[in-house]
Amino acid sequence: MTLTAPETTSRSLHSALDAAVGFLRAQQDQQGWWKGELETNVTMDAEDLLLREFLGIREDQETEEAARWIRSQQRADGTWANFRGGPGDLSTTIEAWVALRLAGDSPDAEHMQRAQKFVLAWGGVENSRVFTRIWLALFGLWSWDDLPDMPPEMIFLPRWFPLNVYDWACWARQTVVPLTVVATLRPARPLPFGIDELQCPRERLTPGQRQAARPRRAPLWSWPGAFQRLDKVLHRYSRNPVRPLRRLAMRRAAEWVLARQEADGSWGGIQPPWVYSLLCLHLLGYPMDHPAMKAGITGLDGFLVREQTPDGWVRRLEACQSPVWDTCLAVTALLDAGVAPDDQAVVRAADWMLAEEIRVTGDWSVRRPHLAPGGWAFEFDNDGYPDVDDTAEVVLALRRVAHPEPERLRAAVDRGVDWAVGMQSQDGGWGAFDADNTREIITKLPFCDFGAVIDPPSADVTAHMVEMLAAEGLSDSEACRRGVSWLFASQEDDGSWFGRWGANHVYGTGGVVPALIAAGVPESSPAIRAAVRWLELHQNPDGGWGEDLRSYADPEWIGRGTSTASQTAWALLALLAAGERSTAVERGVQWLVDTQLEDGSWDEPEFTGTGFPGAFYINYHLYRMVFPVSALGRYLDADR
Repeated sequence: MTLTAPETTSRSLHSALDAAVGFLRAQQDQQGWWKGELETNVTMDAEDLLLREFLGIREDQETEEAARWIRSQQRADGTWANFRGGPGDLSTTIEAWVALRLAGDSPDAEHMQRAQKFVLAWGGVENSRVFTRIWLALFGLWSWDDLPDMPPEMIFLPRWFPLNVYDWACWARQTVVPLTVVATLRPARPLPFGIDELQCPRERLTPGQRQAARPRRAPLWSWPGAFQRLDKVLHRYSRNPVRPLRRLAMRRAAEWVLARQEADGSWGGIQPPWVYSLLCLHLLGYPMDHPAMKAGITGLDGFLVREQTPDGWVRRLEACQSPVWDTCLAVTALLDAGVAPDDQAVVRAADWMLAEEIRVTGDWSVRRPHLAPGGWAFEFDNDGYPDVDDTAEVVLALRRVAHPEPERLRAAVDRGVDWAVGMQSQDGGWGAFDADNTREIITKLPFCDFGAVIDPPSADVTAHMVEMLAAEGLSDSEACRRGVSWLFASQEDDGSWFGRWGANHVYGTGGVVPALIAAGVPESSPAIRAAVRWLELHQNPDGGWGEDLRSYADPEWIGRGTSTASQTAWALLALLAAGERSTAVERGVQWLVDTQLEDGSWDEPEFTGTGFPGAFYINYHLYRMVFPVSALGRYLDADR
């Protein structure tokens, strides 16, 4: 059904968009980039304190500020969650408790007792994830013998052999390689406290907890069963390795780690490989004033957010920073809102993005050795790991800019397109960082109990590539046709698409529908009609859309959750692309207008970004701006 908005509503919509554009403009840095805070959970802060304690550089002020932040995030039930409003998480709560003990909090304090009660109710430290127990082992609070063995000799496995380091996703391989060194050296630097309060004597466990605490012995003929037995063999080998081979493996792993440190001191621009690489080098004898160590610590300081609160200063660590991603989305949003393509802010952002183009090879070339470099990464400094998603969105933004050097811009866009097309996987889809990173055997390792460890094609990344190729006039190319076929094949039975990098089916569907339409799929296509029906069915009574991150683990949450500005915009972008001017669209637009704050922004405490489905989530603070601006701008443009 087609509706025409009343004149007063139209005026208020124009005012809302103007205010939002003004707010977004004000967030731009003078150098041309945008960067919203990337908020995650308190494991970042707990592990930062533990890292500094292990390295001997922890200071009182930073400890107090981090502890104050960690305490502020504890919920009434004593737990810490992985996202706003989510359930308490056992491992996150354990790490927070240990960090607060490090900060001097008494185990008898009321807030610590509440956390302890939750931990014990869920089976204690014994039931925590591997990474949590690795941190405990670093301080002698857990036995290295009771952790999966990851020998450094894996660095020698050839690239065609299963379980070689390039079978891991880029974020996982950068974490695993240094961890093999750490786990081999088995350090244990005691703290002035223990964790008896968090451990359940076996006789106190319920039968269910006892079963969960004991690694299940999988059938021998299954991959988990085979790896359980392989782990026992590796433990025996580690007690008596081939010494020359082990020394060579340790040296080769260190060289591999050092070769991948970025200009800002990070590894991959993300926290996990960063902290484990520092631990690895430190344990191998690299002094704190070594350039790699010094750059690594200084770089971490650049990821800190300090904020004054009524209780005093707090300090939290970003797991990553997203300036390239935020900037290309902000440019697209401004252009969608009617800002001129030669606007000073737009051109300045384009100049900055052009300077961020990556012209060197990285790990991606292992599977694409003859592909010329190009494209963009997510962060300020991550030349080793450009990604397809950023590259597609940067191209979509840059190609719309009226740049004073059009040849320079066109050359960068062409290189980005060529590189991203070359990263297409054999099945026709695109993963984020690598091509054909799909060996699921690696997910069966006992070590892999947290997060995604491979990087297979996903609907959202593939959709952004298809939309980019269509915008470049390449809808009839083989790459685009294969991408469209992949998207058709991956549509869920209910008409939605799974969202790998955003929450969740609303994100996936919000990205795929515009891509298919751009590639020439008719609005009347059964796939498009099914997606429209799914979105309309999952609109909230208030007119907005939201999907709780629990949907990754519990299908009952798919398409359900508190309305948010970013998710409402994703749904609107899909409906508008499908030609809808329905009551659902009007209600969604009105929800954005009604919930806008006086300064032109939207409030969005909910996490709508995904790091690892089911495990690690993100609140991109700029999502609440860029997507609503695009949605309102495209809505008004459709009515012009």
